[in-house]
Amino acid sequence: ILFFVICCLLLYICNTLVCFECWLHEGRVSPLEEVELTFALKQQNVDKLQELLALVSDPDSQHYGKFLTLEEVASLVRPSQLTEKVVQTWLQSHGVTRCHTVLTRDFLQCSMTVQVAETLLSGAEFHRYRRDGQTIVRSSSQYSVHDDVSQHLDFVGGVLRFPPRGKEISKGWTGARHLKSFHLGVTPATLRARYNLTAADVGTAANNSQAVAQFLEQFYHPADLAEFMSLFAREFKHLTEVERVVGTQGGGKAGLEASLDVEYIMSTGANISTWVFTNPGRHESQEPFLQWMLLLSNMSAVPWVHTISYGDDEDSLSTCYMNRINNEFMKAGVRGISMLFASGDSGAGCRHLPKEQNVFRPSFPASSPYVTTVGGTSFKNPFKVTYEVTDYISGGGFSNVFAMPDYQVSAVKAFLKGKQSLPPESYYNASGRAYPDMAALSDNYWVVTNLVPIPWVSGTSASTPVVGGILSLINDQRFVKGLPSLGFLNPRLYKLQGTGLFDVTEGCHLSCLDDKVEGQGFCAAPAWDPVTGWGTPNYPDLLTALGKD
Repeated sequence: ILFFVICCLLLYICNTLVCFECWLHEGRVSPLEEVELTFALKQQNVDKLQELLALVSDPDSQHYGKFLTLEEVASLVRPSQLTEKVVQTWLQSHGVTRCHTVLTRDFLQCSMTVQVAETLLSGAEFHRYRRDGQTIVRSSSQYSVHDDVSQHLDFVGGVLRFPPRGKEISKGWTGARHLKSFHLGVTPATLRARYNLTAADVGTAANNSQAVAQFLEQFYHPADLAEFMSLFAREFKHLTEVERVVGTQGGGKAGLEASLDVEYIMSTGANISTWVFTNPGRHESQEPFLQWMLLLSNMSAVPWVHTISYGDDEDSLSTCYMNRINNEFMKAGVRGISMLFASGDSGAGCRHLPKEQNVFRPSFPASSPYVTTVGGTSFKNPFKVTYEVTDYISGGGFSNVFAMPDYQVSAVKAFLKGKQSLPPESYYNASGRAYPDMAALSDNYWVVTNLVPIPWVSGTSASTPVVGGILSLINDQRFVKGLPSLGFLNPRLYKLQGTGLFDVTEGCHLSCLDDKVEGQGFCAAPAWDPVTGWGTPNYPDLLTALGKD
């Protein structure tokens, strides 16, 4: 109990002392400096896109697996001629001519001076901010767009949103945890033993591929990957190089999270072609996550599985922005692409409202109904490959923005009506999209970064690429049989009702440190729960369940 309270206190301190994570204001930006803004044009047929995603993702549908090409997606959602004309005329009337679009024509990226940008976006006032050696240019105030134009835009990127701070994923600082028990560490061999992968379970299909996406100035080093495979992957066939880097790798030291992502997707989804999407040559006004979304809308051939360890508080983002990002996830899903996001490392989270009761704090994109969200677990016995329990940091809960999708209604209602105790209803939105969907080990990984093996690296940033690699192996077997990729997994995953997964039924995650919940969020339970989803992969059984149509 003391250990749990200490961990809750640490989370509370991290969440409340946000002033230390603020960007340092450096002053107004010169009117003649350039910014690059992203205009998200209103799409057509979004309802049809949603219907189509449901059909191609439902194994009981005759349209299951009949995915679209990017060109077909473009013909479905591309903005109307009127929208394109209104936006382009508006920009050109202000002298903005240096623009480029994407194949789906629903984004425009344009360069212009700050003076022009502030004229276009009434109320905007661009300033420069600095944090941890990084500078960005953002508006310090809200903007508006003329009514005649605003009806043709979802949002303008590069104006208001500040990048979240890269989270510390090495939990060596949680001294209480390591006083309680010492773990020998999770390696590829540990994962293969727990999830029943043999040395023969590696990729063989030539048309298979997987990817990780890196934001927040995180980079991996090829030498680290080679060293990691040499140390930890000798027992099975594997690749030692990333096939393709999309973007620009930065110099200097490797990032711990970037190293973790690449090393574990390539050792779990072994011998499968892997791409890394990384920050392009970043302009101060660009948003790296948005840049990645644009790349997907402009590349006809991309990997089948993408794992992303990135998120932000739902309440820090506008609904129109999140809705549009959901549209982008749907565009990926109808192409047969599986999107996996880490559920986060703050448990249920906590939003401290002045003079009001605390509430849980969901994360986005983890709360998107159109991605598969991955939570975290720990071994019950730290000295053996045993059954798993909840990792107390595993993100999970209920969206305050998105309604619960049909595919999970029965599972979530069963949890809410179960025998386990629940937090007070005032802390969460029981009718919202519930997450995570599944989980994997997220505690005490070994990672090689800057040629040094580092233990005790933890977080759902670890579990997500592991699940991604396992889904890539299942895709591999499907491709050998001439079947399509898994695509958007959730509708099929929930119909399995836990088949092919180890159910996690012990442990709770963190939440608000107050007198009502006392730092405890939700707890694991039989079947689905908002801490570990349906559980962790049992590869042979999951392959049997998902490897056929």
